Amino acid sequence: MTAPDAHILDVSPEDRLRADFYNFLGLLLAGPPDQLLLDQMAGLSGDDSDLGQAIQAMARVAKVTKPAAAEREFNALFIGLGRGELLPYASFYLTGFLNEKPLAQLRNDMAARGITRAPNVYEPEDNIASMMEMMAGMIVGRFGKPASLEDQKTFWSKHIGPWAAHFYSDLEGAENSVLYASVGTAGRVFMEIEREAFRMTAA
Repeated sequence: MTAPDAHILDVSPEDRLRADFYNFLGLLLAGPPDQLLLDQMAGLSGDDSDLGQAIQAMARVAKVTKPAAAEREFNALFIGLGRGELLPYASFYLTGFLNEKPLAQLRNDMAARGITRAPNVYEPEDNIASMMEMMAGMIVGRFGKPASLEDQKTFWSKHIGPWAAHFYSDLEGAENSVLYASVGTAGRVFMEIEREAFRMTAA
């Protein structure tokens, strides 16, 4: 067992589920899903909670979505001719421009936590997929020991909380969103749950 694997044993089942969902969102937002990921989405089930219902909706759409359609949708939303319908970056949502102060602040905080960009990734680090993956990694200790709830809250409140729910809401209503409209709903509801949970830790 490697040292990071040992850390994972210290993570509660609830936190592991949170990390899994952050990872899942990150995976869906990093690139178009292949058949395997669509099958995994289609196999999801949820309870009667808002998040459970959003997950059920995502499963229903995934069941009737082919990889080629998912790729066209992803490209229209995030790549496009020149640019996609949405720009999924913290800098853009917080300042209206890319590569601005929020990105510099994120890079400082990443360096302080020993988080580095993967060598094959060329996107600015403040894109939504990377933010979801970073949060998952902090929760389970992928960058060292698992982050305390206070540290998670600090990072989330600074880099994710101010804009991610707005992005997911935009994704829900985007003209080109079909499969990703359901991802947007699940992401928005999850961000609301996280915001409330972090607020309660301050009580």
